[in-house]
Amino acid sequence: MAIDQKTESRTGAVGPEAHGITAEGTVWWNLSSAALYEHALAAGDGSIAQGGPLVVSTGSHTGRSPKDKWIVREPGSEDRVWWGAINQPIDLANHVSLGSRLREHLGQNDIYVIDAYAGADPKEQLSVRLYTESAWHALFAQTLFIVPPDDAIESHEPTALIFHAPSFTADPASDGVRAGNFVSMHLTDQEILIGGTYYAGEIKKSIFTLMNDRLPVRGVMSMHCSANVGPDGSVAVFFGLSGTGKTTLSTDSQRPLIGDDEHGWGPDGVFNIEGGCYAKVINLSETGEPEIYATTRKFGTVLENVVMDPVTRRLDLDDSSKTENTRAAYPLESIPNTVEGSRAGHPTNIVMLTADAFGVLPPIAKLTPEQAMTMFLAGYTAKVAGTEVGVVEPQATFSACFGAAFLPQPPAVYAEMLGQRIKEHGVSAWLVNTGWTGGPYGVGSRMPIAATRAIVRAALSGELDGAETRTDPIFGFEVPVAIAGVDSGLLDPRSTWSDGDAYDASAKDLQARILEHAEQMKA
Repeated sequence: MAIDQKTESRTGAVGPEAHGITAEGTVWWNLSSAALYEHALAAGDGSIAQGGPLVVSTGSHTGRSPKDKWIVREPGSEDRVWWGAINQPIDLANHVSLGSRLREHLGQNDIYVIDAYAGADPKEQLSVRLYTESAWHALFAQTLFIVPPDDAIESHEPTALIFHAPSFTADPASDGVRAGNFVSMHLTDQEILIGGTYYAGEIKKSIFTLMNDRLPVRGVMSMHCSANVGPDGSVAVFFGLSGTGKTTLSTDSQRPLIGDDEHGWGPDGVFNIEGGCYAKVINLSETGEPEIYATTRKFGTVLENVVMDPVTRRLDLDDSSKTENTRAAYPLESIPNTVEGSRAGHPTNIVMLTADAFGVLPPIAKLTPEQAMTMFLAGYTAKVAGTEVGVVEPQATFSACFGAAFLPQPPAVYAEMLGQRIKEHGVSAWLVNTGWTGGPYGVGSRMPIAATRAIVRAALSGELDGAETRTDPIFGFEVPVAIAGVDSGLLDPRSTWSDGDAYDASAKDLQARILEHAEQMKA
C-alpha cells in the first residue's frame, strides 16, 4: 500500500533537528486519525475490526514494566525525588548515551510527530511532543493527549519531549539498565526515552509521572483518579489503581465525565490531564458498561491485544489468551456525556476504590478525614491480572496515593495536599470495595457491578447523608445498614462468610497492614 506524500502536513514551530534528530526518511507531522490508520495498515501493524476500531498487538510486553523505569539522578530534581524501588536512579551519562543512540535510530527511518498538550487547564498545560517510529503509537498519543486546534499547531513549541522507538533496545551491560526495554526520564529537562516495548501505556504513564512532578511544585495536586459531575454541578473524584473501577464507575449516563484516569486539582477546581481514555476491556459488558462498550465498535479507537476473528472481524472481549490487560484507547468525545473543556469545580465527594482481595471490607463506608488520609497513604487494593508484567491473578498490594508507581516525589507530599483540600472544601470521603465478598479471592465472588453502581450513586446523590449506619468493630468505619436497591447482606461482609472467626482474623490482619503501610508513607 503506497502512502500519499500529500498527507504530510501541520508542522510545528521547530523541527526534529532542534531536538537532535537528523531525519533521513520522511517526517510525518500531526497526521489525522484516518491517515495514521492508513500508515499503520501499510506497515502491517494493525487490522480494522467491525465498526472501525484499529486492533493492534503489543507482543511480549502487554503491560507496564515498573522495574524498567528509570529517573535520571541530576541536580535539578535529585533532592525532591522519592528514590527507591519505584524511582530507580540512572546516571546522567547513561541517559545521554541512550538518548543519542535512540535519536540516531529514529532518524534512520520515517518519523511520526505528534504535538499535543497535557492538562486541560490553560494555566497548567504542558506542551508535549512525541517522536515515534510507529504510526499506531502516534495515533495512541494523539488520542490520549489534548490536541491543539489546527491554527495553533504551527506555533506549538514543545517543552516536554518523548523519544519512542519500540524496535530499539538497550544494552544492559553498558547502559545501566536491567533489560532491553526501558523508560528513562529526565525530570528537569522534561525528556522521556522509551525503547524495547510496544505497550503504549508507557507513553501515557510517563507523561503522567512528569506531571506528578511538575504540578505539586506549582501548588497543584496531581491525582490518579477519574472524575465526573452530577446534575447539580457537584464534582466527584474516584481514586484507584488500574482495574478497580475508576473508568467504569465514573462513566455514568447520569453524570458527565471529566476524565477517567489523571487529573489536577488547582485553585479553580479539577481538570483532566488527558484528552482521551484508556480502559481495560476484558469481559466488557454491553449491559453493564454500555458507553465504554460502544467505543470498541468505533473508528478512532485503538484496541490493544483484543482477540478478533480474522474473517468476520468481530471482537471477542472475553478472550484473555493474549493478556488479561486488553485495552481500548479512545477520545473523550467518544463518550456521549462529557464535560466541555474537561474542567469543573472543587470536589464535594472523594471515592477511594479498592479491589479487596481478602473480601473483608464493606462495599461502602463513610470515612472521617483522618481515615481518608490513612487509606490514601496506604493505597490498599489488589493488582489486577495483566496490568503489570508477571501479574497473572489479583494480588494484595499497597500503593501509596493509589498510584505509587507514578509518584516521583514522596507520598506525603501528595497526601498533605489532599488533606488540606478536604479540610478547605468540606469534602465527603468514601471507601468503596469493588473486590470480593463472601471470602477471599478464590473462595468468594466479585462484588456485583450493578450493586456497586447503585451504592456509588446513593453516596454521590446525598441519599446516604444522615442515613443509619453501624460502626465496623475492626476498621472503625461508618457503614450504612441499608441502601435502596442493594442486598442488605452485602453491607455486612462478616455475614457473607461461612466462618465468622476466619473473617475476624483476616480483617484484623488487613487493618494492621493498612495502618503499618500508611505510617511508613508518612516519612
